[in-house]
Amino acid sequence: MSGRYRKTSHVIYECKYHICWLPKYRYPILTGRVGLRVRELIRQIAVANEVEIITGVISSDHVHIYVSMLPSLSVSKFVQFAKGATSRKLQMEFGDLRKKYWGQHIWARG
Repeated sequence: MSGRYRKTSHVIYECKYHICWLPKYRYPILTGRVGLRVRELIRQIAVANEVEIITGVISSDHVHIYVSMLPSLSVSKFVQFAKGATSRKLQMEFGDLRKKYWGQHIWARG
C-alpha cells in the first residue's frame, strides 16, 4: 500500500481499481489521432468525476487505467461514463469509425 489516503469532509479512503476495456472485435483502432483523442477524453471524464488516474495505457486494441475514486462513485458508473462519452465523441469526430461500428457502439460489452 502506498499509505497515501484521500480525504473528504467525512471520509478518509483509499479506493483503487484496475480497469481494462477493449473495442468490439478487438480491432486495433486506438492508434494515432484516435488514441490521443481517447486519452484526452478519459482525462476530461476523470476530472469531471473527481477520479484520479494513477497510471494508464492506451494500446492499439485495449485501454488499461489504474484509478483512485470516491467511494460514492461506483466502478460501473465511471466505466459507463468513460465508454459512453468516448464512443459517441469518437464516432462524431472520425467518420471511418462510424462506418466500421455502425451500431454506435465502439467498445465491447462486459
